[in-house]
Amino acid sequence: MDLDQIFRVYKIVGGVFDSFFSSEDRNVNYNKIWSFKGIESECIQNTFPNANTKLATEFGLNEYEQFIVTLTLLPYYYPDAFKGIRILQSADEYSFSLLGGVSRGDHKSCFPTGETILFLLGGRDPINRDFIHSFLSSGSSLFRHGLIRLLPGEEGTPRLSGQLCPSDELLALTKGTTFVPEYSSSFPARRITTQMEWEDLVLPFDTLESLEELRMWMSHGKKLLDHPDLKRRLKPGYRTLFYGPPGTGKTLTASLIGNEFDIPVYRVDLSLVVSKWVGETEKNLKQLFDMAENKRWALFFDEADSLFGKRTQTSSANDRYANQEVSYLLQRIEDFPGLIILASNLKNNMDAAFSRRFQSTIFFPMPDAELRYQLWRKAFPKDFKIDEKINFREIAKQYELAGGAITNIIRYCTLKAYSRDNNEIWLDDIEHAIIREYRKNGKIAG
Repeated sequence: MDLDQIFRVYKIVGGVFDSFFSSEDRNVNYNKIWSFKGIESECIQNTFPNANTKLATEFGLNEYEQFIVTLTLLPYYYPDAFKGIRILQSADEYSFSLLGGVSRGDHKSCFPTGETILFLLGGRDPINRDFIHSFLSSGSSLFRHGLIRLLPGEEGTPRLSGQLCPSDELLALTKGTTFVPEYSSSFPARRITTQMEWEDLVLPFDTLESLEELRMWMSHGKKLLDHPDLKRRLKPGYRTLFYGPPGTGKTLTASLIGNEFDIPVYRVDLSLVVSKWVGETEKNLKQLFDMAENKRWALFFDEADSLFGKRTQTSSANDRYANQEVSYLLQRIEDFPGLIILASNLKNNMDAAFSRRFQSTIFFPMPDAELRYQLWRKAFPKDFKIDEKINFREIAKQYELAGGAITNIIRYCTLKAYSRDNNEIWLDDIEHAIIREYRKNGKIAG
């Protein structure tokens, strides 16, 4: 959508309201309003003649839906766009209640409601109104893609009496920027990225081979879902479980997949999702999935055991509610059209009902001595001088450490070098850092 289209819709709306007044004395022309059947289809089609707009190609919106989206945007670009509603309603509040519209606080603008859209595009014709109503239902493309929101009206009023608002994503799209949701209780997730490459990832052959299926799906999954026979049997999306000890590469792998296939990966903060209050966890999950659905995002649930763990025997009301929340989550995961990655330290902690629905389960083991040697060898920047007493193969053989722990050791040793105003990596620093890592994990360095 471009600014020219927004301006054209602004002029069309202004023309509609101007037509409701007599040209001579500017009195209200009631007959014109009572006979109004909505903005003509030809006018709508001429405003959005190109089927290759981003709204059409990315979200599949037709010209009516694009027109509704633009009407929702109008007050953000032209605050006087719906002033005609206020003028008419000040003349006869009850006769023109079908025009809808709301004001907010001290803001002088009039904002469109669902009823405003119904009137402008459907007029008073019941057939036209019913046709437009289908675009404003809660399951329509506009709401399913999260492009617009319908705020609740006053208690006891019809649903469409609520104000229509553009989503932050729609506003970003209109400005030609990329939408990045803010981390909050309504979207408890942060985007994760990495500057590393696949070549930097050190994993055993079996794990890399298991990841190939996931990468094949990311490359060719759409072909399967477009196949006339396969699409009837296959659910959209891909669900996988990464399991293994901390620091073995699960988060890095998720980030690398996002980089390779140019999809945002969001790590979900389960501390904001799981609530002690009955029904709140389900509400938080709904907000999360509603935001992420149909956006080609990947959701990464780290330390997923707290939410995806085994269900309990229903010995109390709280147990029943907890199991209901797990069942709800299970359904949303199964219906999610994108990539979902669950990460857990132990596979056995996961509910079997989840495990059955994974397309793959991928084990990230503690690296053996040879893999640890590769991690040590790749770890230090080339412009640092390694003490000749340091034998990475011996260190790898002697100390069982995951990649994340080795990264912590690198951070410590390079900081120590900078603090000495040199670029030398000392054996004493490595040994001290290893002892620190072992103590953190309740181990004793051998």
